[in-house]
Amino acid sequence: MSISSRFAVGVHILTLIEFNKEGVSSSEYIAASVNTNPALIRKIVGMLKKAKLVEVHPGIAGAKLAKNLSEITLLDVYKAVDVVQDNELFNIHENSNPQCLVGRNIQDAIAPILATAQLALEKVLSSVTIEDIVQDIINKEEQNRER
Repeated sequence: MSISSRFAVGVHILTLIEFNKEGVSSSEYIAASVNTNPALIRKIVGMLKKAKLVEVHPGIAGAKLAKNLSEITLLDVYKAVDVVQDNELFNIHENSNPQCLVGRNIQDAIAPILATAQLALEKVLSSVTIEDIVQDIINKEEQNRER
């Protein structure tokens, strides 16, 4: 599964747990909402647990949020599910041919651009919380009912 898919599923999981806070958010329940298998949900919940975004207790079904909605940013989720080295969205191919004009210079040419893009992504993700996502879903649902 790609980073972007794990990220989207991670946001989905945290948001669903909030909407189902009075119920049991088991991996089967979450998997039905995400439309995937429970094993994948357990894997991503494990990543979220390791990042201290959810609490899961052995022998007790379901996950709970470990922090307030307003304290969990999308950057937290991104970092929790991102298994890429050094949390970098872009990786530069490091085995380019040093005998080639492009091969010996491409890394230095694109590295600053990719670093800027990474910073822009992180800035945007750090400004949005799970609380914002929950509120947006509530607003969209109300708009759909008015139609």
